[in-house]
Amino acid sequence: MGYTGDVEVGGPADVRELPGLTVSKLAVSEMANNAYLLRDPATGEALLVDAAAEPEALRALIGDADVRTVVTTHRHWDHHRALPEVVAATGAVTVAHPADADELPVPVQRPVEHGDTIRVGGQTLEVIHLRGHTPGSIALLWRGPAGAGTHLFTGDSLFPGGVGKTWSAEDFTSLVDDVEARLFGALPDDTWVYPGHGKDTTLGAERPHLAEWRARGW
Repeated sequence: MGYTGDVEVGGPADVRELPGLTVSKLAVSEMANNAYLLRDPATGEALLVDAAAEPEALRALIGDADVRTVVTTHRHWDHHRALPEVVAATGAVTVAHPADADELPVPVQRPVEHGDTIRVGGQTLEVIHLRGHTPGSIALLWRGPAGAGTHLFTGDSLFPGGVGKTWSAEDFTSLVDDVEARLFGALPDDTWVYPGHGKDTTLGAERPHLAEWRARGW
């Protein structure tokens, strides 16, 4: 069976072997958070996206990978409950946007802004700031080599069926504007989307519904 991105809490990780990057997706906690281990097979170096919960399960996911970095996509508690334990176990550098950094349970050693890059071995991830779900929400973009496609880790800013939750009309407009301009306006339809909860999707599957999302306001 190939990668589907369909994972359940308590179940195994779904692993995707791409040219230059291995993506392992695991669901944890009563909130069914997705954590993603990104590993460069050439060097063994790895990065964890959202140390959400269940540190023992995350350590098992990491295994013998050389985790150098843990990126927190945003400040909400369900996405960083295991961060202290994972950092203590790995010695990884903590990364987040400065607008959300003060809400995290450990100091952010490397604050990142829109347009910055993060290395995973020989691979490069681009930081995309998506303002609205929280002030400092970020997505990570990997542009793979020929045949590997484009891969986007969106936290809680984009899901199958819509953008992430917001708490005011202004925040919604900010988020949908950023998602439209910085994701849909800049990336191809076959871009694979790995969200902070639930199933994966592609930009092409979601693009026809942008006007609908704006009209409904969520």
